[in-house]
Amino acid sequence: MTVCAIEMTTTAAFTIAADGSYAARLAGEGESLYAERWTLAGPEAYAVPLPLAQPEEADSEVLPLADGRVLIHRRVAERHAFALLYPTGAAAGPRTGELQLGGVEAQEGVRVRLLPPSPDGSCAFALAAEDTVTTVWQVAGAPFGPTPVARIPGRCSGGVWLDRAGRLLALDRELDGTTKAVVVDLGLGQISPLLQITEDSDDLLLLADPDSGLLLIRSDAPGEPRLGWGVLGSSLPVRFPECLARLGAARPFAVQPGQALMPETCGVALRLPEGDVGLWRPADRRVFRLGAPAGWLGGSGLWSAQGRLHLPYATPEVPCGMVGMNLPVSPQPPVVVETPAAAVPRRPVPLQQAPLAGR
Repeated sequence: MTVCAIEMTTTAAFTIAADGSYAARLAGEGESLYAERWTLAGPEAYAVPLPLAQPEEADSEVLPLADGRVLIHRRVAERHAFALLYPTGAAAGPRTGELQLGGVEAQEGVRVRLLPPSPDGSCAFALAAEDTVTTVWQVAGAPFGPTPVARIPGRCSGGVWLDRAGRLLALDRELDGTTKAVVVDLGLGQISPLLQITEDSDDLLLLADPDSGLLLIRSDAPGEPRLGWGVLGSSLPVRFPECLARLGAARPFAVQPGQALMPETCGVALRLPEGDVGLWRPADRRVFRLGAPAGWLGGSGLWSAQGRLHLPYATPEVPCGMVGMNLPVSPQPPVVVETPAAAVPRRPVPLQQAPLAGR
């Protein structure tokens, strides 16, 4: 399952593990906040609260691992501290276990935040960004606590995984006045360009599907920021469909997996500015607009390989719920897209500018 974790800055934020097995969020109200883990792999979703003696701060971040533990990132005094939370039984009833992982020194002007869940499910990474350099830290799964694994010149944001091994990480790097997506090989610490639509354009990568190579992009190369799509490793340029241009500041949050070498058939879910859900495929000339469920959490969700989108929600009546919806069939003929021989090449190649007309 391919998902997108959004930046966790509010209690409505909701992050799903890369394999769709678990999710995590900060639950509670006011100053009584605690981590909450959702189990999604069974026939029905259910939530397990993970409270500790002291409530969590509103700016804490949580991220689920594939083994059911929840990583939490807290600002503690002069450092960023990381720990693993997990439910544990006791004679007095259920309790929350906590395993401290260490921390990273807090520095003025350096923002530290968790990256989306790693595809391998066992590691977790954080991004420490300052004006001139950005450091990728491995904060879970490293043998000796938080470990720096890459340093990138420039200020980086975003964070999209390009492979299933959790080695190729795409970041949006601001350097010399422009922002362009680059690829960081965490195994080698090497950096290479990914998006170079025009020399002066800001080219950001929003989402990627490792199975098909589909990339969702936002660029101002057409004259204003627009959503576009391309294929990793393809010789074809980025396309900017008119149906996406009409959506304004819509943001994709999930891509249908399992469509190997068929990027044009992947369902894409978008959070629309009005709060609705948009469903689209590259093969379609239109976006289907559907109402979001009440209590939709964080604008997040996940696709099944069968093409059904699942959206998490929480209301006073249903504190842990998932609603499913299918992508409607478009009456338009499909778009045939040339795909590379391999869905995800070892070294991504830059995507160049597309004609701005047509699909």
